[in-house]
Amino acid sequence: MMDAKASIKRQIELLEVEREQDYKMYQEKMMLSSIEDREREGVTWYPVHLVKDFISMGERITLVLEKTKNQKQRHSFQAGSIVGVFTGTDENGKSIPGVVSMLKDHTMHVVLNQTNLPDWVYDDKIGVNLLFDDNTYKEMKRTLKGVLKAENNRLAELRDIFYGNKEARFSNGYAYNLPGLNEVQNKAFSKITDAQDIALVHGPPGTGKTTTLTKCIADATRQEKQVLVCAPSNAAVDLLVEKLANEGLDVVRLGHPARLTPEVIENSVDVKISKHPDFSRLRELRKKSEEYRRMAKKYKRNFGRKEKTQRDLLFSESRILKEESRQLESYIAENLIDHAQVIACTLTGANHQMIKDRVFKTCFIDEASQALEAACWIPLDRVERVIMSGDHYQLPPTIKSIEAAKGGLEQTLFAKGIENQVDSTVMLETQYRMHNAIMGFSSDYFYQGKLKADESINHRPAYFEQPITFIDTAGAGYNEELKKETLSTFNRDEGLLLGRLMGEDLPPADMSVGIIAPYKAQIELIRGIVNRSEKLAPIRENISINTVDAFQGQERDVMYISLTRSNDKGEIGFLKEYRRMNVALTRARYKLVVIGDSATLGNDPFYARLIDYVQANGGYASVFEYIYSANE
Repeated sequence: MMDAKASIKRQIELLEVEREQDYKMYQEKMMLSSIEDREREGVTWYPVHLVKDFISMGERITLVLEKTKNQKQRHSFQAGSIVGVFTGTDENGKSIPGVVSMLKDHTMHVVLNQTNLPDWVYDDKIGVNLLFDDNTYKEMKRTLKGVLKAENNRLAELRDIFYGNKEARFSNGYAYNLPGLNEVQNKAFSKITDAQDIALVHGPPGTGKTTTLTKCIADATRQEKQVLVCAPSNAAVDLLVEKLANEGLDVVRLGHPARLTPEVIENSVDVKISKHPDFSRLRELRKKSEEYRRMAKKYKRNFGRKEKTQRDLLFSESRILKEESRQLESYIAENLIDHAQVIACTLTGANHQMIKDRVFKTCFIDEASQALEAACWIPLDRVERVIMSGDHYQLPPTIKSIEAAKGGLEQTLFAKGIENQVDSTVMLETQYRMHNAIMGFSSDYFYQGKLKADESINHRPAYFEQPITFIDTAGAGYNEELKKETLSTFNRDEGLLLGRLMGEDLPPADMSVGIIAPYKAQIELIRGIVNRSEKLAPIRENISINTVDAFQGQERDVMYISLTRSNDKGEIGFLKEYRRMNVALTRARYKLVVIGDSATLGNDPFYARLIDYVQANGGYASVFEYIYSANE
């Protein structure tokens, strides 16, 4: 049993530590730097040229902006980033907020949060700043305070259940046997169906966690009028929305259209509004309102009483029409929400204006192991029961403050539920992704040896003689280096070796290939090597190169991992984050190649055990074998 209130008080304190660290990092990059410094830090584009503006899906104004210098400069912008488009000619720093919807080379699409464009947008000297989003912290803190104060209500009961002060209840159901689900997946389905309070699905890599959850959500919509579906990231929500829509369910995806993938944009509330039968009336009202406003603005400052009266009448009519359009839009949105079987949003998006007063019987939370506890409570203060899925042995929540992480902010509500409500948890055990040899190490180290490969794995074509390999660079002088500009680690020789190995052992042309490196500098290095390699040209389009985090929830036929670290001190940095390495080691379907320096890594028990495992499976090789082979 845990002291729930003391723990939640501590969560509030740690959340403030995290916010301060996050804001400090933002200030260092933005507030205390010149435009030139911010450009170098990659948090500002300036100057940019307005290529065009247009009305995008969801009736939002979108700006297409193009960098006019430093076009190859690294930056931190990405789709979904909150930004401010600013004028560099105004001391008052005029700015309009928006969200990045697309990035391509030196071109950025920004979807604005307002319906009118100021004149200065058409000037030559405008730029884009990455903004600090404090609203999320405010909402999480407000929510935690509500959980802390809850007494004699459903929220208080859920709090006590997650903290082990009350037992979760289940109805006397029976064991389901749905086609398309294996034995343990059906066990999870039965547990979820019978749950009156909480149910937890622990889904190790490749075990069909999202598939199982999708079946459970579809079943819940047959029993309940409407369910709420959440996840900590937009990408995780969109994956569920896509699967649920393919099941034929009516799904409304809340959130800014710029943050949604093309596969689910049709499910967004903005696009659904634009396809509603009453939308033509809404568009006409907006058009007339804007026409009256433009007519009113044509009057100059020096005019008589008659002109002033006419101007005021035009502005008044514009406001009336705008309010009428707002009410009609609200009615359409409400109508869409009322008839939807599934409302889908991020955890922090669950406070959306359209649903903040709605009560749901069930809330499903996917990837709950990557969510801060505070974020999970946002939807839970208006639900009867909650179903969570995730894997607390994969990526944890992203936390910027080391102090906050060590203090307990990293511990998730999902992990607390698994610890305190054992009978509410089902771990999926059959995986459909990896060759047995690739699966074995993670199964033994993280999952008590319980994972087993589905029979279909044994019947797949054996494209490669050796499914898992560790290439040891110890003694070869492949020393790591530090990139001065970013203080990111890279290993030039290791990157060159990786490129040569891939070129000499090309997979079939229809196979997907992934390359993971723990440091951005190493990723940049490998991308350059791959792009320049003539041998890799036939498969270049099939190769993805990125950090571990970017591959979460994904798989590739062949995966290479460049561990990068090689030094005399045995320092391995955040390779110590074993859960991240678990993700990296479990992405490959047919072949996994890990390159690293055993002299640096071998003092760490995790990596020593990994190398022993690969050696026992006949996959260990010294880099000198490849060097001598190349010289023959």
